Amino acid sequence: MPRGGFSAGSRKLELAVDTGNPLLNRTLDGFIKIGAVGACKVAAEDAFECLHKGNVSTNKLEHTLKKMCKEGAYWGTVAGVYVGMEYGVERIRGRSDWKNALIGGVVSGALISAASNSHRDKIVKDAITGGAIATAAEFINYLT
Repeated sequence: MPRGGFSAGSRKLELAVDTGNPLLNRTLDGFIKIGAVGACKVAAEDAFECLHKGNVSTNKLEHTLKKMCKEGAYWGTVAGVYVGMEYGVERIRGRSDWKNALIGGVVSGALISAASNSHRDKIVKDAITGGAIATAAEFINYLT
């Protein structure tokens, strides 16, 4: 079962997801963690904007909460698709190496692009970008 958490200083928030299915566990774990990052990004940006303008209203707060949910869901979905693809590739190949990240990134980039875009050239570019980012992240992870 994947375990993960967020830490701030000496405090740590642990989160465990167990559905009984390893693929679903990892996908949900990625969705929740990265979705929270997307929501926090919006909260930070909108808090800065409110402080900069000196204007806080109920309408602005409601807009921020809706935007946090939307961004969190989008970021979480992208992460969930990638994590699920990478795990699936690992299970199919029977190996755990950087090639799983590459293949998972390519497939995820293509799927996400195809869902919102019908231009073949854009889908190919997004697939290449997804594979490159996932592979680079995997290599950086090995270095640390």
